[in-house]
Amino acid sequence: MAQTKNFVPEWAKRAVWYQIFPERFCNGDPSNDPTANDLRGAYPHDHNSPWQIHPWRSDWYKLQPHEMENGRSLWINLQRRRYGGDVQGLLDKLDYLQDLGINAIYLNPVFEAPSAHKYDGATYHHIDPNFGPNPDGDREMMATEIPHEPATWQWTSADRLMLQFIQEVHRRGLRIIFDGVFNHVGLKHWAFEDVRVRQQNSIYKDWFKILAWEDHEKGTEFKYAGWWSFKELPEWQQDKHGLVAGPRDYVFAITQRWMDPNGDGDPSDGIDGWRLDVAGWVQQPFWREWRKLVRRLNPEAYVTGEVVDTPQNIQPYLRGDQFDAVMNYNFTYACTEYFADQRRKISAREFDRRLQDLREAFPAEVAYVMQNLLGSHDTDRIASRIVNRDQKPIRNWLEYCEWSKGATPEYDTRKPTAEEFRIQKLMVIFQMTYVGAPMIYYGEETGMWGANDPCCRKPMVWEELTYEAEASLPGGRKRPSPEKVKFDREMFEHYRRLIHLRRAHPALQVGEYRTLFVDDGGDWLAFSRTYEQQQIIVLINNNPEEQLARFRLRQEAGFMDLLEPEFQVEIKAQQLQVPLPAKWGRILLRQ
Repeated sequence: MAQTKNFVPEWAKRAVWYQIFPERFCNGDPSNDPTANDLRGAYPHDHNSPWQIHPWRSDWYKLQPHEMENGRSLWINLQRRRYGGDVQGLLDKLDYLQDLGINAIYLNPVFEAPSAHKYDGATYHHIDPNFGPNPDGDREMMATEIPHEPATWQWTSADRLMLQFIQEVHRRGLRIIFDGVFNHVGLKHWAFEDVRVRQQNSIYKDWFKILAWEDHEKGTEFKYAGWWSFKELPEWQQDKHGLVAGPRDYVFAITQRWMDPNGDGDPSDGIDGWRLDVAGWVQQPFWREWRKLVRRLNPEAYVTGEVVDTPQNIQPYLRGDQFDAVMNYNFTYACTEYFADQRRKISAREFDRRLQDLREAFPAEVAYVMQNLLGSHDTDRIASRIVNRDQKPIRNWLEYCEWSKGATPEYDTRKPTAEEFRIQKLMVIFQMTYVGAPMIYYGEETGMWGANDPCCRKPMVWEELTYEAEASLPGGRKRPSPEKVKFDREMFEHYRRLIHLRRAHPALQVGEYRTLFVDDGGDWLAFSRTYEQQQIIVLINNNPEEQLARFRLRQEAGFMDLLEPEFQVEIKAQQLQVPLPAKWGRILLRQ
């Protein structure tokens, strides 16, 4: 029987997550940059047209001269782009991440794959050679292995650099999880390539969902199932227990490889857990067995799944025998509906109710480790969502994801205004004080904006770099006025301050949550976070005008606003009365 409590790792309750899309974060070593040949097997299957590493600081929608030569659309060219982000870039920016204050890193896929996103894995047991210092040497070494026999696996230079990164992450007191893409692979995966060439004679023929074999006499073509009908993503074969023996054993082997690299039973040199891609597409018995392995390797490992569904349908995954948490898109929906939308916005009371439903849908401890995100690699960026508010309901998730792309004529890709960025800041005040583990998508803290995939995957904006203004529109025309692209120091300091406040106050991490007051008319709410003797009252004003918060408390006390330390609040006759700036919040610490 599944456990019902105390199954989540304690450290995950105190996590502030930072999600990194490695290819777009930092190019620390230009010598390992991909070549056109490294694009083989990735959509749009063009490695012959003129190509070069894309300039990091260029105008996103502007076609470069070599892109104009191929005569193909902007959207095709965006998929061909590579910017050269790598593991050395991750190492180089650890000081930045530590200064920001985060203490947990989630890396989008890092295993060998031809695409920029790397959800089309060519292996799981090697870091992409173009993320390491010696791509050619790594590929020569990999060619000597028997891929399905772990005893033949070696440690490439990219693998070793990643292990060095993991070691440095741990030395700084941070945690790290990898993206596990265990539902499907890519066209260049060694097992699938063997099946494609040898057909029924391949020893891996039972590993995939083959629909038809190539047969010249019968006139049939080779057909297989690809995830979501994408032919670039061949699916592993499954039965009622999940992945069949071949891919199951491979996934178990690579799980052990990255969680205990030395194989000595000490997990300190390995990753701290996994984020599981499209987890709902894999049969749940597989996850139950896989979790047992994960917890044997590291009893404090954290597992979070990508299950974008209703709380009711997510419940089976969060009973203690599969995942500790999911990427909390239901939190994203509620925050968008309350903070971002205007005409279709929900009331403060409805917002509070939806949050309560979410907290109560799962075992009590689960709420504290849910990854509370506002944006990710699969959404438009927060600020751009605010720009485009009210147009489509975000809870209609698949429809919204498709609509919120830069190719949609109605979707406005302009730079957000100061007022729109202020709404993002208010959302962050709430995110960093609410129950659950906040997750920041890279660049949110620097003021990045953009439509959904691929435009949410622009190269990271760094303070030391000077960027070309965004003068181009998605359709190829010029903007009436170019949009300046630069590191937003004010936004960064806002994130930095709130992250450090959260980490400095246990009540904000593991404290009991209680709604104190909800005012639909004034559009503000108050809640408390309490841990042992520490009490914090958070006031959130979603009104475009200043409001006066007034309600009764059970005790008299003095409070200091952690966002504005010189602002003191006295509770007299059990009455709290405090002005709330427009679209802002107060974080009141009882003294």
